[in-house]
Amino acid sequence: MRNSLAWGVAALALTACRTAPLPAPGAPPWTTREPQLQAREHFGLKGRVAVAAAGTGFNARLRWAQDGERAHLALEGPLGAGAVHVEADGSGLDVATASGAHLSGDAARAELAARLGFDPPLASLRYWVLGVPDPARPADEKLDPGRQRLSALEQDGWRIDYGDYVAVGSEWLPARLTLERADVRVKLLVDDWQS
Repeated sequence: MRNSLAWGVAALALTACRTAPLPAPGAPPWTTREPQLQAREHFGLKGRVAVAAAGTGFNARLRWAQDGERAHLALEGPLGAGAVHVEADGSGLDVATASGAHLSGDAARAELAARLGFDPPLASLRYWVLGVPDPARPADEKLDPGRQRLSALEQDGWRIDYGDYVAVGSEWLPARLTLERADVRVKLLVDDWQS
């Protein structure tokens, strides 16, 4: 019951969403947009996440800065001691906790999985948050043909549903997405994109 209540509170916290206006007619075709987004090396976002995994759940604030292959993520909220900072670059992973612990490699992966309740697919997440599949792995895409953007994606056993997009400069980027696999459900609400 307590876990259901926690998940219910998390869902309510993330239901406040923006309705993005429709893109202008003549949006670039998906075959043009997809490789452009996959090639994007720099972006940043601020948002909120609600995680339900293995019968437990939590909410946290998220800050993400992507610089080439290097990603810096900060999760702040009820994650044990309260905050986790993650540095990932495809070949390595470093985790720093609010209690001052600094971990790398397998120890960092184990710490992050223990705090989140699942092992996050960090290499693919950088693409999924932009609304595209990881180009290094096979994927099933469900396209909204009128808007030339993904409405859903299945990749590496994960299903990603894109609930809303927002205009960021001349591009449309996800504002609300849900990731699901087995007993894991992650909802992300992006409050602010920096390109």
